[in-house]
Amino acid sequence: MVARLNRYSVLCGALCGILALALAGCTTPEEKAAFAKSKQAPQAVVVKSAEGKPVDEGNTQQHYKDGYPSFNAPPTAANVQINDQQAADIGKQLTALGAQHKAGTITDAEYQKRVAEMRKLAAEHGQDTLSEIQQQSAEPSQTPAPTQN
Repeated sequence: MVARLNRYSVLCGALCGILALALAGCTTPEEKAAFAKSKQAPQAVVVKSAEGKPVDEGNTQQHYKDGYPSFNAPPTAANVQINDQQAADIGKQLTALGAQHKAGTITDAEYQKRVAEMRKLAAEHGQDTLSEIQQQSAEPSQTPAPTQN
């Protein structure tokens, strides 16, 4: 009986030790920094509204007359989202590419080239669009602001 208890305690001790090491993470400072960066919220970018009017970044929050904030106004989207038709078109393109590859109408090299182009577009499109938006917002507007009477 004592021998069983000792084997059991050794086994439990080993399992607890392995579990403790696994939970400790044993990560390097670079991994910890990368993990912390991945958990950060993305930088918000406010662009022109759907009507084309610039949004006043300093005054997006509405307030009641007594100074308390009003949450009745709908939030402004950071950018216009793609519609259902655009999403369907992209889906059709990807399905057609996969079907061509499966049927053998395009070579494997051509398929890999197109996939690489799409992945590059996916990786760089967001940053390119953000740069374009920032350039447009930095340029002064050529049209005069409408006057209110």
